[in-house]
Amino acid sequence: MEVLRPQLVRIDGRNYRKNPIQEQTYQHEEEDEDFYQGSMEATDEPCDAYEMEQTPQGFRSIVKAPSLLYKHIVGKRGDTKKKIEMETKTSISIPKPGQDGEIVITGQHRNGVISARTRIEVLLDTFRRKQPFTHFLAFFLNEVEIQEGFLRFQEEVLEKCSMDHGVDSSIFQNPKKLHLTIGMLVLLSEEELQQTCEMLQQCKEDFINDISGGKPLEVEIAGIEYMNDDPGMVDVLYAKVHMKDGSNRLQELVDRVLERFQASGLIVKEWNSVKLHATVMNTLFRKDPNAEGRYNLYTADGKYIFKERESFDGRNVLKLFENFYFGSLKLNSIHISQRFTVDNFGNYASCGHIDFS
Repeated sequence: MEVLRPQLVRIDGRNYRKNPIQEQTYQHEEEDEDFYQGSMEATDEPCDAYEMEQTPQGFRSIVKAPSLLYKHIVGKRGDTKKKIEMETKTSISIPKPGQDGEIVITGQHRNGVISARTRIEVLLDTFRRKQPFTHFLAFFLNEVEIQEGFLRFQEEVLEKCSMDHGVDSSIFQNPKKLHLTIGMLVLLSEEELQQTCEMLQQCKEDFINDISGGKPLEVEIAGIEYMNDDPGMVDVLYAKVHMKDGSNRLQELVDRVLERFQASGLIVKEWNSVKLHATVMNTLFRKDPNAEGRYNLYTADGKYIFKERESFDGRNVLKLFENFYFGSLKLNSIHISQRFTVDNFGNYASCGHIDFS
């Protein structure tokens, strides 16, 4: 990270500088007990950003967070918690491992409690970003016409391009899992899942009904594109989606959903617009049929996984199938889908959804 251009973390509408984190590993100790080594100074410590309760002993503030992240506030041997308490002259109470509850900060001075709260929020945001995605917002493409179109595409590609380097049946998507992703989520508790369901419902009431007119959006899945720059070394090939009426309503809808979830912090802001696509070929499937593209990069404890993959020569595929027609369907629901989990029909398991009609 460049010192003059530090990464910023947005919490409760305010920006904070995120200083470097150095994680040390000690022998014979649990490797998931991360210790925050760097300075935890915030560039701007707000006076009114957090709810603060005045008590006979001073001040008190409560932080709600998933229990999975408590260990990062405690740190190795409790060092992170002790460091914050010492530097802010506060006392921090954290539920025991495996127990749900709230982080309670108390101190004699208001500014000290605010400072401790800010540092804890920055830590929570930092380590939340290291968690693997657990869910995603998506449209399912599990209509018979689309699945049959996909199988026809697979059959013709293997018939005409199987001699091209890296092209074989193992890199094709499971037709039951075809979908359009709107955004990836990290949901670490039932409360966060419920919050996501409520926010999706609020989107429906605030703008989805107006954009969709209370009716399904009729779309066509046609044409293919690839993710990287070299058509001779492709890792992901995807099908494109278009509104049948030629309008931009689908793009407007998903962009506004993304914007709403980014503003809430449930989706980390990486892009200003959704690139809607349906993955049809992915080289990660070659060794792992359950892989999920670029979103399959972290273990449960947030450690990066290097996925070795053999690219395929997509030049003939792109030339012969540039305008391939997979079919049409009516998009009527946005689902909160759980990764690596399928229902009885082989589709991604849905933890909640909204319907347009």
